[in-house]
Amino acid sequence: QLQLVESGGGLVQPGGSLRLSCGASGATFARYAVGWFRQAPGKEREFVAGISGSSWSGSWPTFADSVKDRFKISRSNAQNTVDLEMTALKPEDTAIYYCAGRLYDILTMSSEYPYWGQGTQVTVSS
Repeated sequence: QLQLVESGGGLVQPGGSLRLSCGASGATFARYAVGWFRQAPGKEREFVAGISGSSWSGSWPTFADSVKDRFKISRSNAQNTVDLEMTALKPEDTAIYYCAGRLYDILTMSSEYPYWGQGTQVTVSS
């Protein structure tokens, strides 16, 4: 069973940057794909970015169109973490950000992920 904990949220001005981290325990982390999702008030949870479980060919990132030129994702299997580096933040990026895990492949539907963290708030405002 995979346990996930997010950290790094906060308040940032438009155009600023934040780095979120997802820490994992309880399972062989390298096998798991990790996705970042977000949910703004009154809106459905949406896929932001993800990185696949590690294979002989590496790990592969996937991004939503709304963030692909601004966000980066990386993983450290040695430290059991997946980081989401967010730059050029906009007010519409304001949401609770969640990391989620599933075996091997990244999918963009939240219902495909059995393991979830508790979420961290990101607020982009002047």
